[in-house]
Amino acid sequence: MTRLAVFIDADDTLWENNVFFERAFDRFAGYLAHSTMTAAEVRMSLDEIEHVNNRIHGYGSANFARNLKQCFHRLCERAATDADGAFIDGIEQELLHHPIELIEGVEETLAYLSARHHLTLCTKGSPAEQRAKLERSGLTGFFHAVEIVKEKDAALYRRLGAAHPRAWMVGNSPKSDINPALAAGLSAVFIPHPYTWHLEHEEVPPHHERLVVLDRFEGLRGIF
Repeated sequence: MTRLAVFIDADDTLWENNVFFERAFDRFAGYLAHSTMTAAEVRMSLDEIEHVNNRIHGYGSANFARNLKQCFHRLCERAATDADGAFIDGIEQELLHHPIELIEGVEETLAYLSARHHLTLCTKGSPAEQRAKLERSGLTGFFHAVEIVKEKDAALYRRLGAAHPRAWMVGNSPKSDINPALAAGLSAVFIPHPYTWHLEHEEVPPHHERLVVLDRFEGLRGIF
């Protein structure tokens, strides 16, 4: 058996994540209660803000709350108050401390893979927040290394691939996990998630010799 380097995404690959942000946005849109804009239109405004701010500040609950506050000030039809800021701060705290909900089959599959290959958690976001999630998940012992980065792009995967020949990337995001890994020469396993953040959506190659598509995380046992 050849020992492989397997890089595994965290949010919405190992545990549920974006669904909680979507619910938080719904609360925000209800609180804003714009007189003419639909929730979808409010979301479009937030998307514009996130496109800019994510390049500067990165990802995670604190940046999401920052974006919500900016969106609120842009769209609010009255003078903003301290209570408005406190409402959004409450959303941030709920996201930061939300219980971890592992995706079905993750723990057993990681136990199987960890004994056979070199596993690295590869995630983007706030280092403190992502490490706290990993600790709360109970999965720390399955990983031989942790990579927490500001952005996942082809340059990152070229660096990882140079240090770890025969590397694979596993994740749910076409934009961050799959397409840049393939562009950098890695192999990839795409595990779609129904609540993948819409800003992470891209088409993946329909037929690629280095791409495997699975419908469940535990399907990794059949590959590795």
